[in-house]
Amino acid sequence: MTTVTEYKYIVRDKEIFGGEPIIGGTRTPVRAIVENWRLGLSPEEIVIHMPHLTLAQVFEALSYYSDHQEEINNYIEKNQIPWDKIHPSLK
Repeated sequence: MTTVTEYKYIVRDKEIFGGEPIIGGTRTPVRAIVENWRLGLSPEEIVIHMPHLTLAQVFEALSYYSDHQEEINNYIEKNQIPWDKIHPSLK
């Protein structure tokens, strides 16, 4: 079941990532947009790498993040790949 938020493009669906905030009509979590932005991509560059999104959706995801930083940071941390899984030879 999809739950709308106070944001036009941001929804929650218990069937998609357990209800983590996503862009409606996609399986793109807000955290994915935030992580790209943190890597230095501009919103305009993010839509090049995620062409299924509009610029308005990207800006709204960043706005959602601005208002819910702790929540999204927790999702980012929870979904990080452990260093030893990325570089097993460096254990």
